[in-house]
Amino acid sequence: MPEQLTEEPATRSRGVAPAIAQAGIVVAVCAVAGALAGVVWEWLWTPPVGVVIHHEWLVGLSGLRSEFTATGLYVVVASVAGLLVGVLCGLFLDRAELVTLAAVVVGAVLAGWIMVQVGQALGPPDPRQLAKSAAERTRLPSDLRIAGKSPYVAFPAGATLGLAVVLLGLTKRHADDGSGSAPTG
Repeated sequence: MPEQLTEEPATRSRGVAPAIAQAGIVVAVCAVAGALAGVVWEWLWTPPVGVVIHHEWLVGLSGLRSEFTATGLYVVVASVAGLLVGVLCGLFLDRAELVTLAAVVVGAVLAGWIMVQVGQALGPPDPRQLAKSAAERTRLPSDLRIAGKSPYVAFPAGATLGLAVVLLGLTKRHADDGSGSAPTG
């Protein structure tokens, strides 16, 4: 009996280390995917051009549409990237499903933030700041930005959906009914 008491914590700790490593891998995969999605987001977006008048950057109706386009593109790219990350993590990193789920949610939130940072860093600088020192009638492109906070949900929602589809629909446990024999039909 004393041997069982000493073996159980050691067995448990061997199971915890792989789960922690798996969580770290999932978060790292999400971060890389967020950076790549930021590159794609900036690449797909076309900045509108405004004009400096009295040291203020002014843009017409096309500029207002562009802000919506930038946000819409963010949502589309983040949702698709999140879905792919969720599916890949579900297929290849499913040792501990609850750990994977938690890591995907945390990693996807981080990925959405990284996507914004990378996209904005690659895009043009803020024309409102440049207009303060620019000459009259200078044409400046808009900066890449998203409107509001709700688009930040896109990456985590896509990732969670992708993971759920794999874990609930394609998991190894559904292939075996628990009796040791394969399902008959």
